[in-house]
Amino acid sequence: MKLEKITDKAGRKYHDACGAAHGLDLIGERWALLVIRELMMGPRRFGDLRKDLHGISANVLTQRLEGLEASGIVTRRKLPPPASVQVYELTPWGYEIKPVFMVLGGWAARSPRHDPTLPISAVSIMQSFETMFDPALAGDSAMTVGFVFGDEPFVVQIEKGTITTRRGVTDAADVVLTTQPPLVAACVYGKVPPAAFEADGLMTMTGDRAVFDRFAGLFNLPEKAPV
Repeated sequence: MKLEKITDKAGRKYHDACGAAHGLDLIGERWALLVIRELMMGPRRFGDLRKDLHGISANVLTQRLEGLEASGIVTRRKLPPPASVQVYELTPWGYEIKPVFMVLGGWAARSPRHDPTLPISAVSIMQSFETMFDPALAGDSAMTVGFVFGDEPFVVQIEKGTITTRRGVTDAADVVLTTQPPLVAACVYGKVPPAAFEADGLMTMTGDRAVFDRFAGLFNLPEKAPV
């Protein structure tokens, strides 16, 4: 007799009073955490979310957004004219999960199986800076670094041993890199000189190059865990 596959959502619940178990009930579905990650820096359109979540189907993304909305983690609204498009964004409670991402990211980066050469989104690379930032190395350094990925500008500001990342214009940045997120990861974490990508036309840097060199020195991947 062939066993019936359980597909109802109730069958996937843990039915456990532990807060961590309920947390997994809320965000444990595949792709759910990454959808939340992509909303960490502000509202996104459906198409933008799908573009930055490599491998997700439109159907699965719709399901995850509906589930997160039903749980009170995500909300949707329509932007006023002239945009007049629907966007998804985290609720105030949804944003409170950010420290979990930082701890999880730092912990998982120590895995011997972590492959930093895989694709990475713009939001993910920005969040990684907050996770991997070493305030001891920064000291009293003050700098503003801009990144432009396609038509998306981001700004990273470091001052008095703290770091903030946000979407926004890069006009006031000390140095601006126009490129793709994986190449920034290679420069910052792999310590590849930006000139290597500039020579191939894959990156453009304007402003004070020495500032970016100092910036890249403030981030290091942690040592791998013993196996």
